[in-house]
Amino acid sequence: MPEPELRGRARKALRARAHALRPLVHVGEGGLSEPVVAAVASALLDHELVKVRLQEPEDKKATARALADRTDAHLCGLVGHTVILYRPHPEKPREDLQQLARGA
Repeated sequence: MPEPELRGRARKALRARAHALRPLVHVGEGGLSEPVVAAVASALLDHELVKVRLQEPEDKKATARALADRTDAHLCGLVGHTVILYRPHPEKPREDLQQLARGA
């Protein structure tokens, strides 16, 4: 998991920003295959904040955690079958986590 760990306010602010987003990756019956994980990692690099739609997973919470772990992303939320992930860009992060945590 990347550092620093997200606090409640920052997660809430990122979930609010993700509300208007559409899922960029859909995880089908095949589950978390390497191409799916690579697609999510690429989307995170391009956008930092992404939604991923799960299609009838056996355990959506475990799948969401596994996806976050495999992509080194923060799990911001799980709404229905939609996972919200955040990973700051390694060179030019768009979001200021300290500012988000303060509620700005």
